[in-house]
Amino acid sequence: MKKSRRVKSEHDFQKVFRRGKSFANRQFVIYGLAKEEQEQFRIGLSVSKKLGNAVTRNQIKRYIRQSFHELDLELRQDMDYVIIARKPAATMNFEEVKKSLEHVLKISKFLKRTTRVKQNKHDKIEKMN
Repeated sequence: MKKSRRVKSEHDFQKVFRRGKSFANRQFVIYGLAKEEQEQFRIGLSVSKKLGNAVTRNQIKRYIRQSFHELDLELRQDMDYVIIARKPAATMNFEEVKKSLEHVLKISKFLKRTTRVKQNKHDKIEKMN
């Protein structure tokens, strides 16, 4: 993930926390703040030392970044996202992290509908006929 697509400054983090909306499940809390002047989404990560040593924390961050990279086309692009990892995230593999993040993003409606999903439903209907 390019540095231009990261929320880095304390000021930006605080703005997302204060003005953004939060959604959560057991593994993650996601704050989202719409920024209409922005062409691409940015993400900020917060992984506490309570989750484990540096290797574990960095692995969780890599999994989150890769999940957002794979969901790039489905995410709203005019947003800043701040993701906070909770304790259960420390024991998850990549597929579990991605599934959990998708769940929270669907709840929050930060994921937009894609044509791929519609095509899959259409394909199933055609196969039945």
